Amino acid sequence: MEGKIIYVSPENISEHPQAICFINPKNSFFKKKVDWYTRQYRNGLRICLLYLPGEKKAAGFVEFVPGEYCWRAVSAVDYMFIHCIWTTGKKIQHQGLGTILIKEVEKAAAGMAGVAVMTSDNAFMAKKEIFLKNGYMIAGIDGKDQLLVKQFRQGPLPSFNVSSASNVSNKGLKVLYSKQCPWVARFIDEAGAELGKLNAGVSEITTPEEAQKSPAPYGVFNMLNNGRVLSDRYISVTRFRNIINKEKLKAK
Repeated sequence: MEGKIIYVSPENISEHPQAICFINPKNSFFKKKVDWYTRQYRNGLRICLLYLPGEKKAAGFVEFVPGEYCWRAVSAVDYMFIHCIWTTGKKIQHQGLGTILIKEVEKAAAGMAGVAVMTSDNAFMAKKEIFLKNGYMIAGIDGKDQLLVKQFRQGPLPSFNVSSASNVSNKGLKVLYSKQCPWVARFIDEAGAELGKLNAGVSEITTPEEAQKSPAPYGVFNMLNNGRVLSDRYISVTRFRNIINKEKLKAK
């Protein structure tokens, strides 16, 4: 299947609202991600959308950045790093759209050591199979997360760079988050009152360097209690309440 790749810039992002993870452009979280993207654009972060002939909505998305500026707990200097990739619609699954996006990233990484990506068996991340099919190999495993790489030349491989949770104050409930994912930013806003009642320490991750030292591989969301990671992915407010209730039961 053929498609057209559009590079989304701060100048044309209003014409391609799907670049902001299907969030309504009227929603405040849309603007927060746009502002974040505008700041990171100067570091080489790019978003590409894939459009099929005759379609107004994008069929695929990929966000990538030079590894030294990636927002995951990895070391990937001289590699292009994929943050997120997706294709949409059951009718067009398994027709090579993901491969088109991956090849576009590889083209953008010309002159670098290769391309790296974090995949996961958990939700909110791509699965490893599409990358293995495209010639990637597993360079590291951390729990249910995998670090995959396709090298263009010999050299050091990327690696997980997960810091000990002891780097975060190990007393009480702590939440570390970034606006790299607008759904994470949305959760922080929606759960703000409840986090306040629990006296949770909420800190924004504002630089790639901070994300790369995260207590969990995903980097841009970490919820910890007394130094123990409770969640390392975006969660709904309902899921948050369930986790907190379980923690209260454990404390009895």
